[in-house]
Amino acid sequence: MASARSLRTGRKESIITFPVVRSTEFCLVVHSIFLVARTGKEKTPERRPAAAIACTLGLLVLSIIGLLALPSLSFALEKYGRPLPSMEQPDSAAAREAEETLFGGYFLSAAFLSNPTFAARPDNTGLVGLRHMLHLETDLYKQYLTFYTDQNFFSDRSKGWIELSEWDGTFAFTGLVDRYGWRIQYERDAPLDRSGIKQAYADSLATARFQAVEDLSWWRAMFPNQNLTAYAGAGWLFHNSNYFARPDNTGKALFRYVAHADLDLYKNRIVLYGDMNLFTDREAGNTLNPTELDWIIGLAVRVREDTELSLYREQDQPLDKPGLVQKYVAVQLRYSFDVPKRFWKP
Repeated sequence: MASARSLRTGRKESIITFPVVRSTEFCLVVHSIFLVARTGKEKTPERRPAAAIACTLGLLVLSIIGLLALPSLSFALEKYGRPLPSMEQPDSAAAREAEETLFGGYFLSAAFLSNPTFAARPDNTGLVGLRHMLHLETDLYKQYLTFYTDQNFFSDRSKGWIELSEWDGTFAFTGLVDRYGWRIQYERDAPLDRSGIKQAYADSLATARFQAVEDLSWWRAMFPNQNLTAYAGAGWLFHNSNYFARPDNTGKALFRYVAHADLDLYKNRIVLYGDMNLFTDREAGNTLNPTELDWIIGLAVRVREDTELSLYREQDQPLDKPGLVQKYVAVQLRYSFDVPKRFWKP
């Protein structure tokens, strides 16, 4: 999680509205987590489909408007392999079980079209120009136990865009049980072209998942070519070596709250997605109160079954006090692949 340069502050209205904004954002996230968990237990959502969809879309619109309306309170970014829009078609899960996979993954490359402050190293020096990431995963025991790794590389646009300046490595075990997921992960962020700050942590995460086509019969009837998938949950950083709780590299992160949504606009070919990460500070008086919010919103277009082009904006901000900002807009190309076990059989 890299931090950015200081913002020029001084407008009184920003200071006055900051607590209100923080409370509003936190309430939206908590309410979203509650909705995801509750929906999975709801037995008769078909009774009021119009009211339910109006409430859902209203909350989504208000959340997006609230986030996009706060450019002056945007602060720093977590350079972390974020969940990307699923490339699986509705029937692909069954197909994947039928065709045993040795390992799968994706490779992506992104160009930062606009980057006023997103730093190219953990010590907040430089500005990112390019990002390259390799994701690999293999099922150790069906969907219940999977190992994956994310290897993220960033370049510094102030040094010619090509030379790599940071390497973020992630290794994790994860699994799914019905609509619930779990994860144990280790991440280490380090500079590549010079010595400097290294950040590392290990955490656990539990999530609950919601999928409209599976959980709401009225959704399938009203929106046969669209789907809404979401998950939310909480995690604990049980090991923390310099992984900070705010964009300005202060505090030490303790808990993580997450929420993610993919809105399939057309047959899984066009996807609007959003992601939120909140962190708390183990050195603060209240260790449950979020001190940083990282969010992303993007639009992905499936060019082919295995290729995706997306445009997205990411922005992080402290929640307990004014601070630093990192934000950017990027265009990204992603290619996914699977290697079936039959390729390795004699």
